[in-house]
Amino acid sequence: MALTDSPIHVVFFDAAGTLFRVKRSVADIYLDLAVPYGFRRGPDSREAIKGAFKRAMQDAPPPAFQVTDPAEIKRCERLWWFDVVHNVFYRVGMFDRFDDFFEEVFRRFDGPEFWELYPETIDALKGLRDRGLELGIISNFDSRLFGVLKGLGIADYFDTVTISSLARSAKPAPGIFRLALEKHALDPEEALHIGDSLRDDVVGAQRAGLAGLLIQRQGEQPESEPPQGLNPFQTIKTLSELSDLLNPR
Repeated sequence: MALTDSPIHVVFFDAAGTLFRVKRSVADIYLDLAVPYGFRRGPDSREAIKGAFKRAMQDAPPPAFQVTDPAEIKRCERLWWFDVVHNVFYRVGMFDRFDDFFEEVFRRFDGPEFWELYPETIDALKGLRDRGLELGIISNFDSRLFGVLKGLGIADYFDTVTISSLARSAKPAPGIFRLALEKHALDPEEALHIGDSLRDDVVGAQRAGLAGLLIQRQGEQPESEPPQGLNPFQTIKTLSELSDLLNPR
């Protein structure tokens, strides 16, 4: 069944959780890197870090900063993540060399080392490009995303990349979607946005006038119930399903 009766000319993607994922888990990586800096590993440390990270991300403010200077933007990005990671270890056990640990964690996520593409990502992107569709990213990731995309070998598939720290607006706010659309000189009804968050990607896209598509892979659970007033939307389990959903241009 076609996703929409309107012609889609640009397909936007969320980044982490949609195009690529963390190798192993954030909890495993944090734990392995923290121990050499003095964190005391316990039998429940992994699960404690996993839960604390989820809570820290929920408590964090939107990663959008009202600054324009590139150096200041990078400083704000780093401070945002410092607060998140500090929140995690404040809950599970702080240690003396935390600042040194954070510097290593922040640096090593700046590239492909801890990330991997979903198996179908490249074929799905290539298929959409071959059909003449424009592709973009709309993400609440920080500016390290550019290095990750390049390192994973998918940077050249995208015509535009719009991130919250440069857009001064974070999903689900309409501003980041509108800025992305302006880069393509298209109207909202000509665009589709795909992501793994009901709130950030589907609700956010719809409020900005775009079609929103949820990707919920096998074994993943819905993060929340759809809010009242949300327009009907479709869910896919893999990016490979996109070809059958989109009408030809």
